[in-house]
Amino acid sequence: MIVIGLGTVWILDGLEVTTVGNIASRLSEEGSGLAITSAQVTGIAAALYVAGACSGALFFGWLTDRFGRKKLFMVTLAVYLCATAMTGLSFSAWWFFLFRFLTGFGIGGEYAAINSAIDELIPSKYRGRVDLIINGSYWLGAVGGALLSIVMLNTDYFPKDLGWRLTFALGVVFGLVILLVRRHVPESPRWQFIHGHGEDADRLVGSVEREIEKEKNEKLPPPAGEITIHERKSIGFGLIAKTVFRSYPKRAVLGLSLFIGQAFLYNAITFGFGAILTTFFDVESGHTGYYFAVIAAGNFIGPLLLGKLFDTIGRRVMIAGTYILPGILLFITAWLFDRGSLTANTLTACWCVVLFFASAGASSAYLTVSEVFPMETRAMAIAFFYAIGTAVGGISGPLIFADLTESGVPGDTALAFCIGAGLMCAAGVVAAFLAVDAEQRSLEDIAEPLSQTEKSGGPSPAGGAPG
Repeated sequence: MIVIGLGTVWILDGLEVTTVGNIASRLSEEGSGLAITSAQVTGIAAALYVAGACSGALFFGWLTDRFGRKKLFMVTLAVYLCATAMTGLSFSAWWFFLFRFLTGFGIGGEYAAINSAIDELIPSKYRGRVDLIINGSYWLGAVGGALLSIVMLNTDYFPKDLGWRLTFALGVVFGLVILLVRRHVPESPRWQFIHGHGEDADRLVGSVEREIEKEKNEKLPPPAGEITIHERKSIGFGLIAKTVFRSYPKRAVLGLSLFIGQAFLYNAITFGFGAILTTFFDVESGHTGYYFAVIAAGNFIGPLLLGKLFDTIGRRVMIAGTYILPGILLFITAWLFDRGSLTANTLTACWCVVLFFASAGASSAYLTVSEVFPMETRAMAIAFFYAIGTAVGGISGPLIFADLTESGVPGDTALAFCIGAGLMCAAGVVAAFLAVDAEQRSLEDIAEPLSQTEKSGGPSPAGGAPG
């Protein structure tokens, strides 16, 4: 229930971004019902979507730490649903831009609320793989969006001015289904306990324990240790900033590096993929969805197969490897593309291999910032690093890469690939030195809660030391 109720929002995000990327060429055609160019869709609209996501992450991240995970992941989904519905009703470019921003605003809030809830509800032994697979489910939505666009862009089925609108309507329907499931997902007992709702937390955890003991017909082992905390209603921005940057400066550098690296790599490929295929390989706009469905499938299979290794081999090796290796592979792809050695099929195959590894790395960025900072700062930490890293790569990326990938000059597109590859490799090197060995450790052991007053039993809180 937790995985479906919380994780499926990434499917929505993947559906959103991919659908817009695929319908960009259709929106720019005469008769689409919207006076807009393809470059405006993949450039301005994409940048506004990301800007909205960054703003939403910060705004809702603060509210999530203050009012709880459950309340906010209901609100953020509602914002997404309303904005998506209004996007489908667009009648002019400014309306489309406005509601792309607001759609991103809701999705950004989801990142902060959902990742914090996931890590606080999943057992430490499986936290890495579950987090990666849930974040990787974005690409299931991307597959759906790619295939959906093929049908919706087919004028034998729908007129030019209707098909693209129906794709947004279907996103709303899917979101409503998720909303129904999500109503039953519990609040984080960690948040409840720290924010003065100890009795509610005790009832929730007790009910889960009794259910498991009944299923297994055996008593659960006692807790490894105990901590005493000072309950508080909220924590100010000043204390959050001081904790993140003064107590954990190395972890702050790590978080920023991972988010900036993956944002640039993905923008180098995904936002311009349709334009690259149509410009350099004469692929029809209605057929680009087939190619993207292939690389999207590779993106999902990566975290699915590699996720377990983050819990067994460890965070440091796997994070560094899934950043450096795809960066190197993308450099090779750029070289082959510039030489004219690739076709639409072989370029797609190269992208698929690159993103098989890069997807696990990108998902590990969310995992990292959601587990290496104290409980009280978790949602805001996710929001901050997502907002800053994605703003650098996700807003400037589409604006830069839209021109490079649509210029018709192979060297320009190869340059876009190299920018993403270089930043991805740089982030991997940072991870090799600064990544935290958080595998199979409790969140309180990785970073001591700010509200903690004393601790007894269990492992020492080494993770709470500055670094």
